[in-house]
Amino acid sequence: MNNDFLQKHASNIVEKILNPLLILNTQLKVLFANQSFYNIFPITSDQLQEKFISDLGDNPELLELLQKTILQNSCESFEVDCQFLKSSEKKMIISVQKLCSEGVNSKLLILSIEGITRRRENTTRESHDKLELQVKEHTKELRIALSKISTLKNQLELEQAYLQEEIKSQYNYENIIGHSDEINYVFYKMEQIAGTDSNVLILGETGTGKELIARAIHNLSKCKNRPLVKINCATLPPTLIESELFGHEKGAFTSANKRQLGRFEIANGTTLFLDEIGELPLELQSKLLRVIQDGEFERLGSSQTIKVNVRLIAATNRNLKKEIARGRFREDLWYRLNVFPIILPPLRDRKGDIPLLVYFYVRKISRKLGKSIKIIPTNVMNALQNYQWLGNIRELENVIERAVLNSFGTKLCLAEKLESSQTILAAPKTLKDVEREHILLVLEQTKWKVSGKEGAAEILGLNRSTLRAKMRKLGIDRP
Repeated sequence: MNNDFLQKHASNIVEKILNPLLILNTQLKVLFANQSFYNIFPITSDQLQEKFISDLGDNPELLELLQKTILQNSCESFEVDCQFLKSSEKKMIISVQKLCSEGVNSKLLILSIEGITRRRENTTRESHDKLELQVKEHTKELRIALSKISTLKNQLELEQAYLQEEIKSQYNYENIIGHSDEINYVFYKMEQIAGTDSNVLILGETGTGKELIARAIHNLSKCKNRPLVKINCATLPPTLIESELFGHEKGAFTSANKRQLGRFEIANGTTLFLDEIGELPLELQSKLLRVIQDGEFERLGSSQTIKVNVRLIAATNRNLKKEIARGRFREDLWYRLNVFPIILPPLRDRKGDIPLLVYFYVRKISRKLGKSIKIIPTNVMNALQNYQWLGNIRELENVIERAVLNSFGTKLCLAEKLESSQTILAAPKTLKDVEREHILLVLEQTKWKVSGKEGAAEILGLNRSTLRAKMRKLGIDRP
């Protein structure tokens, strides 16, 4: 901002002065010259651009005095005989004034040139005094202007910093929208942990924004300049997850036609986000535990130990304590991951954030679909706030997109009626889950008596060998 100001105003000031005049910076490089200078000296503005004063003439005395003036706190004027241009032999009188301003990182030398022709001494002195007075007046003008611009600059920076913090803390923290107490507590927890190397476990229902929280923690961390490396443990079959996490050598298995680095190697020195960690196969959990504890592992098909330094953020929508009780998740891995848990509130528990989210998604989706929705009727907003949102923010976004598609003109219209419910229905379970829970319930009632009279097999109406086979298949082990 200061350089733009000087370039605009200093050039206007030097043009008002009739005598040849130059402005130099602290490196004695020529910044500006007025038209009088070009009228007298055989040099063009292109030739003068980026020139140092030493390039214009061979005069050590002048250079020494200029450098001395830069170092001094007080302004000084002096006269010196100078062969100013290499092609000129005329006697010059150089008058120097220093311009500086407190609080602004700028310091300039103003050189006025007198005695281009051989005048009488009194005429030269009179002209010199007049020029010096002009320079002093305009120097004062520049100082006042620089002081004002410095004050405005500092004020603007403070206001921008305040507004950024205000917006971030109240409405949009690292792309997470909300200002409710519940989401503000999540922001507080994020700030507590972001600057450390500790592992983080993010817990919350599907659609609550666990990946957004992980990305925000990474962006606030010491490795924010490196990418966030991520893998979803639920999207890959068990046979591929190990290769994706730890890599493999060429020939490690049938389709391994070249060496591949795993996510842990790629994330060395940065953050690895393991989404849906509750879906990680039990046989891989021990290998993951070793990496967390010792920072080392081997690629598939290799005996060479690889050491890494990875900050781990894991997320799940499962209740890992229940998974431990059912034998699906290692308890020691749980303790390693659960260093700093962050629990994301479901959308139904932060209804005050729903209007902000609705306005955000309406604007975003309207731009994408070429619509111009400006009005959200009160009855529509009430319906959105009273709905239970089992699918959380992801479900809200889908409902808003259907509503925008269904709307004509500037008013938002819902595509379907949202039924309010006072009870939260659990997500439907698979037949495998239902069967496993029922067998566990019967085993707990019989104190894990499998066979014999009043045993679990008898109650379930199964052969004891059939029940044991089902227990192995379902991963049911006696605690």
